Order: sequence, then structure tokens, then C-alpha cells
Amino acid sequence: MLGQKIPRFIFEKGNIVRLILLTALFALVFINIYKPFSSSHWYPVSEFKFFVFSSLIILTGVLVVVISRVIMYYRAKKHAITYGQYGVWILLEIFFMSLFYTIYTLSVNPEREWLSVFKESSINTALVLLLPYFAIHLYLFYNDNKKRLQLLEDARLESTARQHVYSFYDEKNELRISIKRNNLLYIESADNYVYIWYMNKGYLTKFMLRNSLKAIEESLSDTSVLRCHRSFIANFEQVKVIRRQKDGIYLEFGIDKVPDIPISKTYNEKVTHWFMTYSS
Repeated sequence: MLGQKIPRFIFEKGNIVRLILLTALFALVFINIYKPFSSSHWYPVSEFKFFVFSSLIILTGVLVVVISRVIMYYRAKKHAITYGQYGVWILLEIFFMSLFYTIYTLSVNPEREWLSVFKESSINTALVLLLPYFAIHLYLFYNDNKKRLQLLEDARLESTARQHVYSFYDEKNELRISIKRNNLLYIESADNYVYIWYMNKGYLTKFMLRNSLKAIEESLSDTSVLRCHRSFIANFEQVKVIRRQKDGIYLEFGIDKVPDIPISKTYNEKVTHWFMTYSS
């Protein structure tokens, strides 16, 4: 775990700004409202002066976080940062901010004992940094997981949509038409073109596409659209009957004005088996 890389979203500019702003805001609220460890007695001043004084100190101290995060941002561009390194980095932020507050306090009250001041500053700094750090990182991980789930859902919906739609490309691999699988009937070869026959608003409609029947067949592999003749591909989801006559075998769609499609001997066994299996 400690050797695992930190997610990249932690080092995004927007998230760094959020972390700095939340830390500064929390520090101001924490010190001025809750006054931990009798901080109101650190300096013998009025409430308003204490607010102004502490705000200046807090905001100045937050510069440590700003400098630290800027350095981290540029370092992360070139080198991966692990969880272990990130933890040490945060500890160093606490140390240097505590050192800053210690020096500042001793410059105003030199009679105080430096070790006691540093200990008190370390405790306050740890609370001021770790609590908002925990909150912002919890939000970032939650937001990232939410985005991941949304991407998975979008991919699932896209996959489902693709399963319900057949898309046809020309010989330059440019998308020319997409047809719902329930509307597609059959595809007919016409030299260097193919005719795609489908139902549109209750009428049999034809679309001419410059491509080969073989290329269309390959693009529709693993679907219910199968080659049944040298010149035809049929959507067997729409086939209602396979009829054998003296002159050959035919597919019936059971739709007015839609012609029967022949099945050649080459494809007879394959498509008949598929139709019987699918129908059952």
C-alpha cells in the first residue's frame, strides 16, 4: 500500500486549489471560533484584534502549504509519488508550519519556552491540516469513484445501444447510416455497391452504400445478420419462414411488398441450423 502510487487527480490544479482554500478556511474557523488549547490567551488582545491577528498568522502559515503543493505539483509531473512518500510529505508540511508558528510566537513572546511552544504549535497545526486534508481527500476519492461508475454506466449504455443498432460504413470507413436491428431486413449486392433494405415508418426503404457485401458480412459477424446467398445477407431476427420449393429455398419476412430472399446451397445448412436454434 505504501509503495502504491498516489492517484493523479490529487495533483490536479483545481484539486490543489480546493485543498488550500479549505485548509485556510478551516484554520480560520478552528482558531477563531473553537479557540483550541486556550489560544485566546496566547496574546492579551481583544476579540476583534485576536481575529485579525490570528487570521494574518494563519494565512501566512498557509503559505507553507501553498509552496509545498506547488513543489509537489511539478514533481508529480516527472516522478510518481507513492502513498508512503505522500504521508512523509504531509508530516513535513506539519513540521515546517509548526516551526513557522513557533518562530513567530517566540518573536512576540520571547519569554516562552521554545519546546513547549513548538509542541503546542505541532498539535494545533496537525489538527488544522489533517482534518481538512481528510475531508478534501475523502471528497476527491468519492468524486473519482463516482466518475468511474458513471463511465462504466455510460459504456454499458453505449454497448447496449450498439447491440440494438446496426451501423454501416462505406469503403472509406465513414459511417453512412445506422438502423435499429428490428427495422433491418436484408442487404443486397449491386456490383461495387450494396442496397440496404429496411422498414421506415411502415414502408420498405432502400439505402445505397458503396462497399462490398463481404465487408458488410465481416462487420456484422456474431450478429443475427447472416449471409444466405452470394448476393444477399438477411437479418434472421425478422425472418418468419424458411420455405423449400422445387426451384430452391427462400426466406419469408411476412411483410407486404417485401420479396422472398433465396438461400443458396452453400449457406443452406448454416442458416437453417441457425434459424431453427434461434427460433427455439
